[in-house]
Amino acid sequence: MRFTQASIPGVWTIDPDSHEDERGRFFRAWCVREFAENAIAFAPVQANMGFSLRKGTVRGMHFQVAPALEAKLVRCTRGAMFDVGLDLRPDSPTYGQWFGAELSADNGRSLYLPENCAHGYQTLEDSTEMHYISSAFYTPNAANGVRFDDPAFGIEWPETITVVSEQDRNWSLVDRLSR
Repeated sequence: MRFTQASIPGVWTIDPDSHEDERGRFFRAWCVREFAENAIAFAPVQANMGFSLRKGTVRGMHFQVAPALEAKLVRCTRGAMFDVGLDLRPDSPTYGQWFGAELSADNGRSLYLPENCAHGYQTLEDSTEMHYISSAFYTPNAANGVRFDDPAFGIEWPETITVVSEQDRNWSLVDRLSR
């Protein structure tokens, strides 16, 4: 695996080392040893999948608050998506900044997001499926979010937005970024 530090400290893109032959390809999607070699302490406890029918669908920006803070490792297993991490760590030098990367079934890339980073994505193709592993169990009373279109963050989605859930449209706007 090839780890590349994103513009937000603690956020990483991870590209697989694929082994290909006439059967297809094989690659490692996660390895505790390789993560540790890159100073990433990540112990997943739950795996989740999402499927979106239409290109342009936006899901997010989601995170969990204490005591159920979670880190995530996100992959696209079918289709393609623009995956976004938003730094909500109050003491971070990149607080309020976002980073996006294209994840697809073809490129096999993953995005690692540390605790206190919100996560969201937009599908770039119809019938896109994503898979992520997280370091905490889903805890409904710790689930939280910020608006995908909040001008305080200025996330630049690459496609026209076609579908957004009622919940994601109704997260509160941030009045201003403060620490």
